[in-house]
Amino acid sequence: MQSEPGAMPPRVRTNLVVILAVLLLIPVLTLFRELARPSDIWWTPKPLAVSLSQSANRVEVIVRGRSLRPLVDGGQLSLTTDSTAPVVSAGDITFRFNNWDRVRAQKIPVLLLYAFMIGVVGTLFVMVLTGKLAYRGEKI
Repeated sequence: MQSEPGAMPPRVRTNLVVILAVLLLIPVLTLFRELARPSDIWWTPKPLAVSLSQSANRVEVIVRGRSLRPLVDGGQLSLTTDSTAPVVSAGDITFRFNNWDRVRAQKIPVLLLYAFMIGVVGTLFVMVLTGKLAYRGEKI
């Protein structure tokens, strides 16, 4: 049984389809895992929360038009509980930062590379399946 010129033998086509499927699966799974990840995991963990003095260069909290730091230092801030209103000290205040925007910005080049790989390998995959990829045969 003679096949048409340029037709890919079934064994070669099967091997190429399997290789391309694996190469397509790797960036697809990585891209899906990255896009499906919850965005709230990038908050600073509570045990590593930053103190008021350490957070001064990254965040400023304003309470009724006044910066939080002088209010705490001056003993003007208190926390009302059931029966008492103890004064809040600087050690009582910690901050957690959401770093999702920074992490996401760092990952954009890698995600674009994966998307490009998906496009290229997906195109080759479709070309092999439809028989549009030219096959020149083996030279012995």
